[in-house]
Amino acid sequence: MVRLRIDLSYDGTEFAGWARQRELRTVQGTLESALTTVLRLAEPAQLTVAGRTDAGVHARGQVAHLDVPDEIWAAVGDVALRRVTGALPRDLRVRDITVAPEGFDARFGAIWRRYAYRVCDAPGGVDPLRRGSVVWHDRPLDETRMNAAARRLLGEHDFASFCRKREGATTVRCLQDFSWARETPTGADVGPAFRPVIVATVRADAFCHNMVRSLVGAMLAVGTGRKPVDWPLEVLGRAVRDSGVHVAPAHGLTLEEVAYPADDLLADRVTATRRRRDGG
Repeated sequence: MVRLRIDLSYDGTEFAGWARQRELRTVQGTLESALTTVLRLAEPAQLTVAGRTDAGVHARGQVAHLDVPDEIWAAVGDVALRRVTGALPRDLRVRDITVAPEGFDARFGAIWRRYAYRVCDAPGGVDPLRRGSVVWHDRPLDETRMNAAARRLLGEHDFASFCRKREGATTVRCLQDFSWARETPTGADVGPAFRPVIVATVRADAFCHNMVRSLVGAMLAVGTGRKPVDWPLEVLGRAVRDSGVHVAPAHGLTLEEVAYPADDLLADRVTATRRRRDGG
């Protein structure tokens, strides 16, 4: 068998998330069907992904892996990418298919995932050309307050307060970056009411279910002044879900990048991650 690394992007608007579901259109189901056909696999393709995105969430830098027989890859490897492209819908693109280095695991080998969340607080709403990936917030946001609150959450913590917990899975994560910045205005001159889109960068070793959107929801409450700057840290310390934390809408979230260690460190990383997360 040969392990293939698959780099892909998708607009999550019309997908019911990553994970395969019966009678629902999902990224995994759509891609596995195309790969099974193009590679002429005897059994349906079984993908392992770096991060399972929810319904409506987008990805620019998603990574998955697939094991296929050596002889199949030898026969179609040179044309696989072009053929897969022709078999996929326009809202799902495979950017590259390569033979993965020994020890590679798209999920357990990753050292961090980076997401971006985009919010517009302009009185006139979101640019209609970006409505599918930017959330409109109807009150002005103070990014200075949001950054002050976000910095307090950096480091390794139990993020149970900001996750939908799964039985048997740990909610301890290392939040490596959480910051907010407004985009630099471009294009035509803008009026006094113009407020550039504000973008959150959220990077961690891994994320539990709804973690990024819950963190963003807490920051939005701080950014409008509805909650004090110290409130998200207080919520984190309680390690239980707080009714004041609202999960931000899915369509503002994009998985931007997944990073892996050097090839010779991959096997050790996979072993350590499996041990730490106990398969979660």
